[in-house]
Amino acid sequence: MNLKYISRIVGGASLKRLGGCINEVHEKSHKNKVLIFFDMLGCAIKYGAGYFDYTIFEFYNMNSKERKTYMTRVKNKKLLSIMNDKNYVDIFEHKNLFYARFKDYIGRDFLDLELASKEDIEKFISDKKEVVLKPSVGECGKGIEVLKPEDFKSIDEFYNYIMDKDKNFGVIEEKIIQHPELSRLYPYSVNCFRMVSIVVNGVPHILYAVLKTGNHGKFVDNLENGGYACHFDLEKGEISGPGHTSERTLTEVHPMSGVKFMGFKVPYVKEAMELVKKAALEVPEIKYVGWDVCITEKGPLIIEGNVFTAYDFGQLPDYTEPKIGLLKKIQDLGVKL
Repeated sequence: MNLKYISRIVGGASLKRLGGCINEVHEKSHKNKVLIFFDMLGCAIKYGAGYFDYTIFEFYNMNSKERKTYMTRVKNKKLLSIMNDKNYVDIFEHKNLFYARFKDYIGRDFLDLELASKEDIEKFISDKKEVVLKPSVGECGKGIEVLKPEDFKSIDEFYNYIMDKDKNFGVIEEKIIQHPELSRLYPYSVNCFRMVSIVVNGVPHILYAVLKTGNHGKFVDNLENGGYACHFDLEKGEISGPGHTSERTLTEVHPMSGVKFMGFKVPYVKEAMELVKKAALEVPEIKYVGWDVCITEKGPLIIEGNVFTAYDFGQLPDYTEPKIGLLKKIQDLGVKL
């Protein structure tokens, strides 16, 4: 692992990214850049932490006792190999397969465009003002479009548009209408929980949850599009810290709605937890999943499940969170890494 990490650093692109991380840490901590580099290297060797891990989780502000509690890139990769059978990953990576397997959890109508006829699609859109088109494989909201069937002159025009190979759409689904309280926080995207589950000895556990929200008028809620991620207290049913951005800044109030993040309460949290725990047992060969869950007026529903589970959301540092990483929670469940 150490040789692979070092070899990537000496490569041009990695060296440039490493330099950017060192500069960021220097600006925030005022520590010597040479010392930062060797501390990064030491964390790679001792904890399996990449330079992004070191920067994002603020290892430069931690002692060794705190650092060793954190999930890192290498340890997360090992956990994925232990928990998730790669022969079953396609169920989660391909939306049409996921929707078919988890149709009782997603709470919305959909069609697999690989199987649907023009007549099926015409019937599907006949009673819908808006529909959502998604690629079969994709991430970070890329390639998703929200369409109004009435904007097209005919079913032929609509059909030809969504079946265009360059669009690469895999599913068509009804648009989700989120709970009014979530719209109050930010109305333009479906603001989802990321709940990460792990199944140990047949028992599902939720490692953490964050609430994501969009920004800048965009209809997706991920950080890559300018959104926020907030730590969430599942017991209290409320956001427990400020909003985190992809630039690693903290924001107290959503700039578009004026709603304060910390203390913002969300309905149906317990129901969402139970839904995730039930879904976590649906594919026994996949035991470690990051679920995107939204809340409607009728309750929670699942957007998707991610088998290459993000370990960063639950460890983002802010003043409300103790410096205890996810690794300790996982080890306390009896999982050895």
